[in-house]
Amino acid sequence: MSLFDQISKEIMAAMKAHDQVRLEALRGAKKELLEAKTAKPQGEELSDDEAIKVLKKMVKQRKDAAQIFVGQGRQDLADGELQQASVLETYLPAALTPEQLEAAVKDIIAQSGATSIKEMGKVMGLANKALAGKADGKEISDCVKKLLA
Repeated sequence: MSLFDQISKEIMAAMKAHDQVRLEALRGAKKELLEAKTAKPQGEELSDDEAIKVLKKMVKQRKDAAQIFVGQGRQDLADGELQQASVLETYLPAALTPEQLEAAVKDIIAQSGATSIKEMGKVMGLANKALAGKADGKEISDCVKKLLA
């Protein structure tokens, strides 16, 4: 079952359970996934990797909005955004721990044969492809810089 289908099914469950926060988060996710699906050429399906990218973007947006709300003294709105972010995070793959990330980046550096910071671009290209959805781009970049320096 694709991630899109799973979210559609969960919307029905949230409606039956009268869980407004979950329902609102899932409806928003379904809307974004439908938009991503219609942006593709006709007949192409939305892959789970693409759906994960959309969900990660939505989680980041929710957390950024919560920070803004906290800065404006609106903790009630910030709490709602954080609750929606936590609902969406349940559909994302587990993030790598710093130790796992470092081990994965070491393997990628060994495969690419990079020896200096000048070759960071080559390593980042491989690392972003291999670790997509498992780690944030900034975390990957920081780790690569640390290991090549």
